[in-house]
Amino acid sequence: MIAVSLWTLTGAHGSAPCLGVDGLLAETPLVDFGKLLFIRRYTFQSTHFYTDFIDGCEHYGGNLCVLDLGTREVTDLVPEMARGIVGRFDLHFSATRIVFDWKRSPKEGFRLYEIVIDPHTGRRTGGPRQLTFPPDDEAARIAKYGRDPNRTPGPAPYWHQTDDMHPCYLPDGGIAFTSTRCEYGTLCDAPDILATAVLHRIDGDGSHLEQLTRSPVSEFCPTLLADGRILYTRWEYVDKGQLGVKCLWAMCPDGTGSVEVYGNDIPFPPSFMYGRQVPGEPDLFVFTGAPHYPQGGSFGTIIRADTTRDLRTRAPMTYVTPDVDVRQEAGWNHRRRGRWVRQPNGPLYTDPYPLSPHVLLVAHNPDKRWNDVRACGLYLLDDTGRHVLLYRDREFTCRQPMPLRPRPTPPVIPSRTDPALAEKNLAVCVVQDVHGGMAGVAPGEVRYLRVMEQIPRPWDARRFWDPDDEFDNHTHLISDGTALGGKAMWGVVPVEEDGSAHFYVPADRNIYLQALDTNYMELQRERTYVNYRPGERRSCIGCHERPSDAPGTRPDAATIPLALQRPPSALQPQPGDGRPEQVLHYPAYVQPVLDRFCVRCHGGEDPAAELDLTGALTTHFSRSYERLLPMVPTPREASDFEGTAYMPPRSMGSHVSPLIRRVREGCPGVDEPLPEWAFVRLATWVDAAGVFYGSYWGRRHIRFKDHPYFRIVPTFEQAVGTTCPFPLERR
Repeated sequence: MIAVSLWTLTGAHGSAPCLGVDGLLAETPLVDFGKLLFIRRYTFQSTHFYTDFIDGCEHYGGNLCVLDLGTREVTDLVPEMARGIVGRFDLHFSATRIVFDWKRSPKEGFRLYEIVIDPHTGRRTGGPRQLTFPPDDEAARIAKYGRDPNRTPGPAPYWHQTDDMHPCYLPDGGIAFTSTRCEYGTLCDAPDILATAVLHRIDGDGSHLEQLTRSPVSEFCPTLLADGRILYTRWEYVDKGQLGVKCLWAMCPDGTGSVEVYGNDIPFPPSFMYGRQVPGEPDLFVFTGAPHYPQGGSFGTIIRADTTRDLRTRAPMTYVTPDVDVRQEAGWNHRRRGRWVRQPNGPLYTDPYPLSPHVLLVAHNPDKRWNDVRACGLYLLDDTGRHVLLYRDREFTCRQPMPLRPRPTPPVIPSRTDPALAEKNLAVCVVQDVHGGMAGVAPGEVRYLRVMEQIPRPWDARRFWDPDDEFDNHTHLISDGTALGGKAMWGVVPVEEDGSAHFYVPADRNIYLQALDTNYMELQRERTYVNYRPGERRSCIGCHERPSDAPGTRPDAATIPLALQRPPSALQPQPGDGRPEQVLHYPAYVQPVLDRFCVRCHGGEDPAAELDLTGALTTHFSRSYERLLPMVPTPREASDFEGTAYMPPRSMGSHVSPLIRRVREGCPGVDEPLPEWAFVRLATWVDAAGVFYGSYWGRRHIRFKDHPYFRIVPTFEQAVGTTCPFPLERR
């Protein structure tokens, strides 16, 4: 226990009582450290939770600092970098090194640096040493992708094209971080001036840069779990609303074994940020529950999650700060005199660092507006609501408190990838019983798995010729709101009679599965994705399993699953498809079915049932597409929170589609049913959320109908690729 003088806090905390340091520390032997690391900077002015590095860096200045809790002395560790912005940092397990991201100026990106520190004195002894640098072609990227304010209207907040941020030490000596080097745009960003950051890693000297995922939207704030895995925030929306799922995931340091920790079905709070595992508690986590916007570095409420409870519900969540909540996309909710009100001022919290299940360090804004440049101080907080002010700066906001002391080094997780498999850029997936977890689906009913991909939108698809028309830009490039991300089909694989499957999947792709019946109709959809790494082998028990689920629960569990008694299945084509991989481009995949079997009745001047199924072009799509899309029951990715919660089998897709029901019943006056290949194409399109365009490439608006790249039919390789197939000046 350190000896400190009594400090009295002045400021508003709602109903939370405020103690002096001695008052709470006397009950908290967990505070056995004498020095605290933190960041001083001006509050980010970010429009959204994921844009700190884009439009949040309005004010420069601050430092990476050490606070001596005994003397209250604050030391700047990198005074020579005081004119830039320190983003986030991590302390090495030995407490002798600190890695951090730093931005020098508006036209330069965040880069990673490292210093050496003496944990006893709190003084720097070496560095700063720069670990990451702009790509060699940074100038070319700016010239190619930059938004030139002289050529196009609107702001140009992202000048530099790449940022390396949020570093985290790994037990093997490497460093994980998030970076925009992936060159992806944000799917719901119509003007496409924003950028997605996903997890990367480097060796300790900055070498061997490797991208760990291809996530279509952002991943942030990695921290390390006691078992050696990386905990991080992943934003995603696969067939669900675009705002509600920024939840906690984990992966091994090589990117394998990615798995949900908590929050994939929880809409509010919309963003789970700065997650950390509670020491000594493998199933207990704390995080900031924040809104989608506005943001100043993700402020909100502090939540503790017990992942032994039902992950599909809010049951795991306990609000450590129960008088603050986020119950909508924008802004914060505060309990005032027994009533909930919305307001932009504090109390707001962020950067939880747990010392125990009940006591943690936080950055806290007691009463100022969310973007006040010096809003936050550093506090000790317990789950009864008691606050202790540790430090407040007169000039800067204070962020990310962390004890300056050694901590146990987690184990190194050895890579278990298969080199021969990795050389083919493949992975292997095993499902013990796909029926497990699918209520209402009878054993043996699932006959196939359809392997799908959600495709990131590359910077190379940026289209600045008319930035004021969102249909010519990005949020409607793929569909009329049902899907924001491109979708591709890699093929199908068989499911054995016992529900088992054993098959290859492409590596480094955002793969999700659809469980199909004998008619290739979807029974259940995996509304998330897995980044299988090259050479990875992974298995699951069944659909929507929980961590408490255990394998071997079938009556014949002593037997080896049938699918494991043979080699992995290769991806196969669906009936009528010449190859497994298919571009889901409506004019080329669906319209030919309608032309051959439907337009003779549903076409011409007086179409049957007033249903025109011709491929006549409309402003953005086609006549048949616009008539059939309402018959595609699926959550809309362009919605805010639609479909965030878990949906049982047959809740969406072909089994509940009015279109498919009519096709199965048959049309009046038509004796012959659709051939299998034609029916499967229609069902596949419905189960793919009714996409229209099969890639991000080409001009869409009908006014460009004479352009050489108007509504091109892409090859599969072009559809899943990241390089535009035609020249920049003609795209």
